[in-house]
Amino acid sequence: MMLLQEESINVLGEPLENCSNDPVTGFFRDGCCNTGAQDLGSHTVCVVTTEEFLTFSREQGNDLSTPRPEFGFPGLKAGDSWCLCAARWQEALQAGAAPRVRLQATHRAALEVCSLEELKRYSVDLN
Repeated sequence: MMLLQEESINVLGEPLENCSNDPVTGFFRDGCCNTGAQDLGSHTVCVVTTEEFLTFSREQGNDLSTPRPEFGFPGLKAGDSWCLCAARWQEALQAGAAPRVRLQATHRAALEVCSLEELKRYSVDLN
């Protein structure tokens, strides 16, 4: 089965930058927040994780901290970059636990769920 990806453009209209290769992230495990029709969760927001966010995510039923070697997942720690589902980032924002965002590595498809203004407020890569 061939996986189809949308064009790799970030929320700023520029080429999408890498989010993380350590740990390797992305729906396609290519280090980027690329997306396509198969990515039902829209793993498009490149975040820099915090303890607060990791706790929030665990409380929502998505434990990102615990290693899952059977899936090749090392578990995340504060400071790791990760391609997060756009809806999860939006939930974290509403709960006051949103992690910072790397706009240059956030896919433009995130704008279907998140506003550019909110993403910019949490940006780590704008001056």
